[in-house]
Amino acid sequence: METAKKQPLLSPLLLMFLFTTILANISGTMSDRALPLYVHNLGASVTEVGLFFTLGAILPLAFRIIGGWLSDTIGRLQAIAIGTLGGVIEMIVAVIAPSWEWLFISVIGAAVTRAFVGPSFLAFIAEQTDEENLGKVYGISDALFMVVGVIGPLLAGYLMQESGFRQMYAVAAGIYIVAAAIRVAMALRANKQRANEPHQRPTLGGLKTDLIAMAGLVVGGGIVTWLFLSDGILDVSFSMIDQLTPLYQADIIHLSYIQIGWLVAIRSFATMVVIAPGGWFSDKVGERIAIVIGGAFVVAAWIVFVVSRGFLGIAGAWILFGTGWALFQPAYNSLISKVIPKRLRGTAFGLFSTSLGIISLPAPYVGALMWEWLGPRAPFFAPMVGVALMLPLVWFKFRLKSQGATDASVAQEALASRDGFGVVAEEGTSSDETLGQGGAAEDL
Repeated sequence: METAKKQPLLSPLLLMFLFTTILANISGTMSDRALPLYVHNLGASVTEVGLFFTLGAILPLAFRIIGGWLSDTIGRLQAIAIGTLGGVIEMIVAVIAPSWEWLFISVIGAAVTRAFVGPSFLAFIAEQTDEENLGKVYGISDALFMVVGVIGPLLAGYLMQESGFRQMYAVAAGIYIVAAAIRVAMALRANKQRANEPHQRPTLGGLKTDLIAMAGLVVGGGIVTWLFLSDGILDVSFSMIDQLTPLYQADIIHLSYIQIGWLVAIRSFATMVVIAPGGWFSDKVGERIAIVIGGAFVVAAWIVFVVSRGFLGIAGAWILFGTGWALFQPAYNSLISKVIPKRLRGTAFGLFSTSLGIISLPAPYVGALMWEWLGPRAPFFAPMVGVALMLPLVWFKFRLKSQGATDASVAQEALASRDGFGVVAEEGTSSDETLGQGGAAEDL
């Protein structure tokens, strides 16, 4: 008897998607890590840097729900193409900006990119993967993806040190434009294929119904509620220090730009080495245990960070952090993908990031004020305390069993009550079979 050919864990479409994501995020990591230093270099004070990123955090809130929902309705690749155009604007403005205030235009472009691309990434991987392999595939994808955290910061640090910020951004823009061209070509091809398939039209009624379904999950008291609360703790904690970290390393620890780039590369390399085994570990022992162990590593990392006074100490902290995140992230993504119905995954990621963004909106400015009033090390206690508070919540509340099915049924009930949703279904094809059809794709 002829046996069926075993399908690879990573499909050709997923591999192509990851290739464009790696290109785009090499550019993105060069830009993201450099932006606080660039704003500071152009004359902004530490408090103004905090205010800059607080105002910048408002922008994605206007786009993320729409970006996630459109990812569900028009297709992953199509949403990626829209977001990529914002990234092109971001990079070009960063090259030509005459002052730090002008850089805010590049933040608008970045907001569009993250709003449309971010929700598509995890949803697409879940759609391409069997549930029992979710942790493995998230781990492998993240391991491939983490190469950007090694190449991008090292390249950015070298270019900033030797050539300056504008030259560094010019190189980043060139890399991003190559990725953008490939993505647009993929989206056009997917759009031609989609024209001959049953698909969902975006309507205001559909958006309203999807948001009602998601709201039911968030307030229903099930595992999605606890995921939302724990994610909120993380978001607030890390938003307080994310943009201050390179300033702390440069101004307080007195590291060079090249050393700062090396530190990010060390952290990314540690994550890259551990994250694929971390995904396998999550599948074997369960997401809850993997998240708690990873979180304990993250707490230890920030303890080491705040007591360190030089390059080697922070390098040790980043190795701990990279290891912890490698255990934490695949498990967390796997859990979300299991408890959110396939039809709502893009909307869920958009809604979560929008709601949590509102909660954490003042965090960068609060972190900057803590720096000014309590000392430069004060804000860096936030992630240590935040993750430590989250771990008991994870241990007692992140239990799947039948809970995932209960949560999913809330959403399915809301979806079933939909009227005039706008699904185009061919004769003989149920509307359930048309849900979630569409392309692929993340960047940042």
